[in-house]
Amino acid sequence: MEVEFLYQYGLFLAKTATVVIAVAVIIVLIVSAKQKAKKGELEFSDLSEDYRELTADLQQQLLDKKAYKAWSKNQKQQDEPKERLFVLDFNGSMDAHEVEALREEVTAVLAVATGTDEVLIRLESPGGVVHGYGLAASQLDRIKQQNIRLTVAVDKVAASGGYMMACIADRILAAPFAIVGSIGVVAQLPNFHKLLKKNHIDVEQFTAGEFKRTVTVFAENTDKGREKFQHELEQTHVLFKDFVFKHRPVLQMEQVATGEHWFGYQALELNLIDQLQTSDDYLVQQFHSKKVVQVKYQIKRKLAEKVGLAASTALATSLNKLSNLSFWR
Repeated sequence: MEVEFLYQYGLFLAKTATVVIAVAVIIVLIVSAKQKAKKGELEFSDLSEDYRELTADLQQQLLDKKAYKAWSKNQKQQDEPKERLFVLDFNGSMDAHEVEALREEVTAVLAVATGTDEVLIRLESPGGVVHGYGLAASQLDRIKQQNIRLTVAVDKVAASGGYMMACIADRILAAPFAIVGSIGVVAQLPNFHKLLKKNHIDVEQFTAGEFKRTVTVFAENTDKGREKFQHELEQTHVLFKDFVFKHRPVLQMEQVATGEHWFGYQALELNLIDQLQTSDDYLVQQFHSKKVVQVKYQIKRKLAEKVGLAASTALATSLNKLSNLSFWR
């Protein structure tokens, strides 16, 4: 029995050491990436021009020379649209690190946009950490504060923190089977206390303040700590619901704030969205009356920096699962 215990204990220590070493390597990569990261650059793409070139190429293939010449002459005589549509993309991850680029893009748009312009956010996100998506939503609110029309298009998913961002818009578009909603909060973490206790390993935790740590991964959790943690989740949910209702008062919150998600068809009936339409269809409609410009903040990174960023995202996701951070879910 003693030999078996020593074997199991040694195996446990080996696994623990492996995790510690892996985390240490990831931290080194993260620090290296942050130190070496270059300042990003704003990139602008004239989507209207791209659309005109595409149309011209197709017309040239379909029409005879005389007809194409007449069509081309007519196109040149048309006036350049005065109204502008700025297109921003947000593909959110669990830790919402994409907000770093979003804030730069919004600042750039606000520097030139006027009340006759519009901003389209092509939004894709299943949600993530509260503080990250709270900041992302605040970036979109900056657009509304300047009285610039804001449209959000959801082709695949805008759930939880993603929907928190979407609800700020003047109008929400969604594809028929896009996933929308999930107005709720979730937090989960494993607890290794029984395993450690079985192997006669003690964990001592020191805090100042009764609720500095409510639940933990290694120490024994108490009913009082669990109750406090659940209370915090409920408070966060109330804040989430109030935020959504403030920006979208047409919603019946008791019906939609259950943590459930819906497809586009259902979301339209529940007033979670305003129209069933893909971002592609919406853009095609705008090309005829507006100058459409895509704004993208691109951070140039070397291979080592990309590895460091990927490691950072993976570590953040892992740590969030092991901590008592709340998630919009």
